[in-house]
Amino acid sequence: MCCQSDFSFCLCSSPQRKAISSMTWQNHSVLIEFVFLAYPFHPELRILVFLGISLIYALVITGNVLIVLAIQRETCLHIPMYCFLGSLSGVEVCYTAVVVPHMLANTLKTQKTITLLGCATQMAFFIGLGGADCFLLAAMAYDRYVAICYPLQYPLIMTLTLCVRLVVASVVIGLFLSVQLVAFMFSLPFCQARGIKHFFCDAPPVMQLVCANSHFHEHSVLVAATLAIAVPFFLIATSYAFTVSAVLRTHSAAGRSRAFSTCSSHLTVVLLQYGCCAFMYLRPSSNYSPKKDQLLSLVYTLGTPLLNPLIYTLRNNEVKGALGRVLTRNYFSKNS
Repeated sequence: MCCQSDFSFCLCSSPQRKAISSMTWQNHSVLIEFVFLAYPFHPELRILVFLGISLIYALVITGNVLIVLAIQRETCLHIPMYCFLGSLSGVEVCYTAVVVPHMLANTLKTQKTITLLGCATQMAFFIGLGGADCFLLAAMAYDRYVAICYPLQYPLIMTLTLCVRLVVASVVIGLFLSVQLVAFMFSLPFCQARGIKHFFCDAPPVMQLVCANSHFHEHSVLVAATLAIAVPFFLIATSYAFTVSAVLRTHSAAGRSRAFSTCSSHLTVVLLQYGCCAFMYLRPSSNYSPKKDQLLSLVYTLGTPLLNPLIYTLRNNEVKGALGRVLTRNYFSKNS
């Protein structure tokens, strides 16, 4: 028999207590709503913001989808390096789709609200896919390390099977760490004021609404962020330390130039991605600044996914050639 009062709840068995807690959280997830406070209120400004975000989002989707299609359709690009690049573009399409359509809808809506369950779900996928991005960049650094340091063994070490496993592991680890972080945050009590000074549900602005805001909770969030950001960055730095050492031992100037050219695009993306993430998540909550975080969130939500396809295509002749062939075939097939 289900217990109703708070006193009887204490006398319930463990399965009954878990069932009651689950029912209570589900009821709260329907009743509790957060309000986003970062959106402009003037109608003209809202239209401009909507059009600007829509244009950038269309470019993000177009650029990343074209890279995925080019790598999928061109057999000459069916090698691990481009498998990672296509996976990175695919993850970034999903990464932006988690928050940007909701941002566009909120820009035009009068009531910019989200339920507790909706907020937790959005945060879990956003942080999880962002973490997958970080681990994918680490896998790409390992691929470059093997290609430069062990060129003869590269086909034996970096097989497509290993590439697929690393991609799947990156996504699974990112989502696993994200679910742990979100489950911990949303188990804490929230204050009566539920206005989020942000465009979407992200960890730092939502953490500001937690009433039980102690050093323990802040350090717990910091540990999860460190695992998702600092660990893959350490792996990238270690890979490039060995890679640069191997390149500098190369006697051919042309060989050194070619090696640095293949790594420069990846390093540029790494600096963009990790610079934004480290500033956003690897800091104490006392340094939280809503205005700076709102601007930075637009950079890593729209700017980085927009720049990544440009960085890789402008510096890679094989990708540019594949994109040209895919677009040409589509153009002629439509005309015929």
